[in-house]
Amino acid sequence: MIAKIKALCKKHEEIIAYLIVGVLTTIVSWAAKFLANALFFHNTMYPTPVQNFILSTINWTAGVIFAFFTNRKYVFKSQAPMLKEAPKFVLSRVSTWILDIVVMQIFTALGLNLVVGTLVSAVLVTVANYVFSKLFVFQKK
Repeated sequence: MIAKIKALCKKHEEIIAYLIVGVLTTIVSWAAKFLANALFFHNTMYPTPVQNFILSTINWTAGVIFAFFTNRKYVFKSQAPMLKEAPKFVLSRVSTWILDIVVMQIFTALGLNLVVGTLVSAVLVTVANYVFSKLFVFQKK
């Protein structure tokens, strides 16, 4: 039984590592987002469109910085030149930053609070980020 679990973990090592790194990235980016909300917007749960944009940008920036280095080292185990991968990584994350902004604006327009929108957006963004990283950024030769 233990051997089967080990084999299964080995087979899906990349996805397991991505999920662990993704949880850590989420913690880092949400901490930045909610800290900024506390510091700048008095912990509003119903931010204006401008506040949403600012919070999404802070969330995105913290997440991208943390995710690049952790995904590169622990998930995709890349040995390629960092200067080759970093621009592709940032560009792929710009698209999911836009996705996050759109989702948050929709949730705000529907009158749903910041936490619900953030959770839904996180799922969509996580899936898209994995696909972009796997197919476009950390390509194995």
